[in-house]
Amino acid sequence: MRIPNRPAVAAAVALVSVLSLAACGTGTGGGDPAADASGKVEGSITFQTWNLKASFGDYFNGLIADFEKQHPDVDVKWLDQPAEGYADKLSADGASGTLPDVVNVTPDLVHPLARAGLALDVGKAAGQYEKEYLSGAWKGFELPGVEGVYAFPWYLNTGPTYYNKKLFAQAGLDAGKPPKSYDELFGAALTMAEKTDGRIAMLAGAPKLEDFGRYGVRLMNEEGTSFTFNEAKGVELVQRYKELYDAKALDAQALTSSPEKTLHKFLTGAVAMNPGSAYDLENLRKQAPGLYQNLGITEAVTNTGHNQMYLQGLMVNSQSRQKPAAVQFAHFITNAENQMSFAKQVTIFPSTRGSLDDPYFSKDDGTLGTQVRIASAKSLKNAVNYVPAVYSEQMKAVLDVAVAKALQGKQSPKDALDDAVEECDKLLRQG
Repeated sequence: MRIPNRPAVAAAVALVSVLSLAACGTGTGGGDPAADASGKVEGSITFQTWNLKASFGDYFNGLIADFEKQHPDVDVKWLDQPAEGYADKLSADGASGTLPDVVNVTPDLVHPLARAGLALDVGKAAGQYEKEYLSGAWKGFELPGVEGVYAFPWYLNTGPTYYNKKLFAQAGLDAGKPPKSYDELFGAALTMAEKTDGRIAMLAGAPKLEDFGRYGVRLMNEEGTSFTFNEAKGVELVQRYKELYDAKALDAQALTSSPEKTLHKFLTGAVAMNPGSAYDLENLRKQAPGLYQNLGITEAVTNTGHNQMYLQGLMVNSQSRQKPAAVQFAHFITNAENQMSFAKQVTIFPSTRGSLDDPYFSKDDGTLGTQVRIASAKSLKNAVNYVPAVYSEQMKAVLDVAVAKALQGKQSPKDALDDAVEECDKLLRQG
């Protein structure tokens, strides 16, 4: 199934083909100008999910049956596409005019559809429902350069930060007070490296764009036409990471890291902290029982007070002949009751206001699994999606190279980020 929970998963689908759709649509932005979804709720609609049928067939068939019972003049046909090639499928369907009425999307996938006029602005068509969703989730489907909101927020995920209490204690750090801000993180990291003569690093990965966001860096201009992560605060972040790298407080292989590699480093005790998700907890228990007994769980380090939110949504096709039914169905799937029932079947979190206060997400029974769920739910209440929908895999590679050059001393942090912004802006214009 398609569950976003960390950067590598949230950006896993290549965007090249779907971004090209912007040139194939009938408009240059703004979705359906009228955004009119009024009228009788009736007709046949198609509902497309993203790799969910194999595991959750009974759940979704039950939801569809409930909706059809409430709206006897509506017939819902459920389509489910595999994860591989999903972006290509959206691109082809958009170009050929065969997009389903309700489509499972992420912000990066819905952006070119909105630019092409194929995504309904639910902010206009169904703005009365905005108050039902977390602010960060609703705003997560506001897109750079396109005015409006282009999907109902659906399920969310984020990751807590794991840390090794034993390694903290051995370095003289307070295992009961893990770092919360970047100042605290960098200070603790340098202490860890000094006390262990560089044998134990605090972190295994170089900063990604969401780290810039959590640090407080402005990532794009308001118009969504240019990246801005090379501003002074962004340069400062990279400079501070270089200090960690030079002091061996950042793992030597951080420049070629991946989520799998950083998790392995944490499992083997080579690093003391690692961002993760609830999915990692079982791996930790099975593969590193000693670490599991000394596992600390805390919220992600941030200067802004807002963690990164990974989100899924349901887009309504602006060209749908049955927009009233499509809007009502998308809202039905994403209402508080149905999101909560889904969250109790799989490790995801609802995007509806108040749902994260449910005892399921707030009552600690003493188990690590519950503690992870509570920490994630707490941070999601005010989390935001830092990563702009236009930030492609190519752009991510550009930033990775720039950061590597800066940390290795091949370029100054300022020059490296200036070059990265120039290249990302060029890619943005090409898209």
